[in-house]
Amino acid sequence: MVHTITQYPSPADLHIAQMRDVNVQKDSLRFRNNIKRLSHILANEIGKTLTYKDVDVTTPLGTAKCRTLNDQVVIACIFRAALPMHEGFLDIFDNAESAFLAEYRSYNSDGGFDIKSGYVASPRLDGKVLIIADPMLATGASIVTAMDLIKNLGTPKHIHFASIISSQKGIETVENLAKPCSYDIWTVVTDATLNSHGYIVPGLGDAGDLCFGEKL
Repeated sequence: MVHTITQYPSPADLHIAQMRDVNVQKDSLRFRNNIKRLSHILANEIGKTLTYKDVDVTTPLGTAKCRTLNDQVVIACIFRAALPMHEGFLDIFDNAESAFLAEYRSYNSDGGFDIKSGYVASPRLDGKVLIIADPMLATGASIVTAMDLIKNLGTPKHIHFASIISSQKGIETVENLAKPCSYDIWTVVTDATLNSHGYIVPGLGDAGDLCFGEKL
């Protein structure tokens, strides 16, 4: 199922507007912080779908009936643009485990590109709730590669694919993937098209460069 946070007016709209603005983008700290803020919103929405258990918590004045998370969450971060998302999700799911997936675009002479991977560090995923975070779901190729990287790490209970801005093509790519378990796709906003370089239009540009500086 696809969940779009800004389907209705939302505080997320302000953060998206700032992230898209070419003038505001010059402030990389503000750009990263907006990714974190949007990740908090995504995490809270995903959190509503998880399972919880009742616990008794001792306060200075008595005992309170509370709920704590019953699912073990694993947050998978696709380097490098997803690092602020990873931090944002950990702010909400502070007992989550972490997985790190290194991927990058390798451009061909014809202007096309392949997604290359070189590193994965992850706990076992059997029976856990996996959140795969990547701020831009463009062609969907990064998610295809991510699923290939984790295929031998166990079968999650459920997978949540979380992005800030998605293209319709990227969503369709994820929907057509052969997945090992049930899944949901979460995005703050969906843009209709991609350009010839596989960037989302109108999108916001290269999220990794805007977070951390232009790469060689």
